[in-house]
Amino acid sequence: MLTAFLAVVPVFAVIGAGYAAGRFGWMGPTASGELNRFVIALGLPAMLFLVMAEADWARLWQPGFVAAFVLGACLMLLAVMAWRLRRGEGLTAAALQGLNAGYANVGYMGFSICGAVFGPGSVALVSVATILTASVVLAVALTLMEAGRQAEAHPLRLGLRVGASLLRNPVVAAPLLGAAWAMAGITMPESLASVARMLGAAASPCALLAIGLFFALPAARMPEGGGLPIGIALLKLLGQPLLAWLLGRYAFGVEGEALGVLVLLSALPTGTGAFMLADRYRTNLAATSRIILLSTAASVLTLTALIMALGLM
Repeated sequence: MLTAFLAVVPVFAVIGAGYAAGRFGWMGPTASGELNRFVIALGLPAMLFLVMAEADWARLWQPGFVAAFVLGACLMLLAVMAWRLRRGEGLTAAALQGLNAGYANVGYMGFSICGAVFGPGSVALVSVATILTASVVLAVALTLMEAGRQAEAHPLRLGLRVGASLLRNPVVAAPLLGAAWAMAGITMPESLASVARMLGAAASPCALLAIGLFFALPAARMPEGGGLPIGIALLKLLGQPLLAWLLGRYAFGVEGEALGVLVLLSALPTGTGAFMLADRYRTNLAATSRIILLSTAASVLTLTALIMALGLM
């Protein structure tokens, strides 16, 4: 148990350092946003570009892993959205709550957690899951939220708008560029690889600090809107990994380390991307911030228990 716990704790220690820095004003009131911008614009794209450009494609191509991860996230999203619609919520708000239950914090925490548990061999699978989370899962939520806000929008025009927005996202564009580079068979100059490594190495610690700084913001401590939405947080931490395991093991035949990575990534807490959409669409802001806060705090215990249950440590 201690070994599994120690594999998880350093990640949350960095988050705690960010929270302390925010509470004591060591990094200024805009530090969380600026670190987020660095991670999204430079750090994580550089890491993903390098991973895709230098990837072992035979190892990377695992359709069962891809299908189980995407279906697990999207089915959870749609199930919670349907539940919220039955309770009388509008489509935009309901889709956001679905995203809270199906949007794992893969890009920010996946590399650190899986690296500690599985070693560097897991980077390729985490990269695939990050791309799928940033493109497919987020695209589904964006499409539904836009449809709720623009009920009369033409489906083709809406799809083109969402597609163009995703292609402009560096987290999506960088791995696509890396894949194109690899398929072209061009040898990467060492100077370019060194720059990508330096930027990519900063991505995980900066992202974890940004999460801690985010929790120190007033927006994460809003008092209105009732208590903590424990149900959605539990669905995220327990329901999604269970669904991913069932799909991976019995529907798509995922085995071994790939199955462990699949379940562990699906068990990560709600990502801060959900809060960004809540802020953009001005809906469920308080509830979303609480879900991120609660799921992240509780995941110290659930991830440790999961690692032990899978026999990974």
